[in-house]
Amino acid sequence: MKVINVQVDGLEEAVANGFYDWLSDHEADVVCVQNLKAKEYQLSDKVLYPDNYNAYFFDGEPDHYAGVAILTREMPKAIMTGLAFEACDRYGRYIQADFEEVSIGSILFPEIDEHNTLEDKLAFQQDFIEHLKKTKRKRREFIFAGHFAVAHKSVDVSDWKASKDQPGFLPEEQAFMDKVTGPLEFFDAFREANFGDNQFTQWPNAEAARRNQDGWRMDYQICTPDLRQYVVDAKIDRNHLFGSSTVSAATIIEYEFE
Repeated sequence: MKVINVQVDGLEEAVANGFYDWLSDHEADVVCVQNLKAKEYQLSDKVLYPDNYNAYFFDGEPDHYAGVAILTREMPKAIMTGLAFEACDRYGRYIQADFEEVSIGSILFPEIDEHNTLEDKLAFQQDFIEHLKKTKRKRREFIFAGHFAVAHKSVDVSDWKASKDQPGFLPEEQAFMDKVTGPLEFFDAFREANFGDNQFTQWPNAEAARRNQDGWRMDYQICTPDLRQYVVDAKIDRNHLFGSSTVSAATIIEYEFE
């Protein structure tokens, strides 16, 4: 199974710039998309009905803000939206597809902006930890794929010394990721198969992305422990970039189950 996650910074614009054409070259089984910046009813038919995929959307309440989607080749057994806390559900930050062996969620964590303070962002992280605790009690595997708005370790930031006081790399945010991948025993699937330096998913502009400078890895696939043995390949594709105010690249991970 190949799972892709990408923050597109506007789905309609991303499709107009070749997103679905790019997808057809990668033949992913599941695609988790974040930051749609449009409600489902505002999207054109060519966006709503991608070739060879079933597309599902979860809108945020504000216009032109947030929203997530999940595209699946196989018809899922069920689709679930939200995580039962307001900061997630009001802004359309989570949608999940359930399959026979695994549930895959597309998740968008908040950035600091007109809708969210740093305190809001940290509170969201704690609410997500509580959700992970509940997840561990369920008898199935999970992949949480999306934009976490956090660089976990120094290797995930171009210049970690200059970034250590910036949102996205604050000590309390690193502690959040430490807890997810430590006591809670979830794991970062990308680092199971890719140990390289300079592996980033977000840059301040296209030129920085082209040079792979000033980059951050803020997009992850966080998995339940028993999936660790199935990760076979992981990469970031900088050949097709998304966004304008900041620029993002897709994370592509292959698992050896169907």
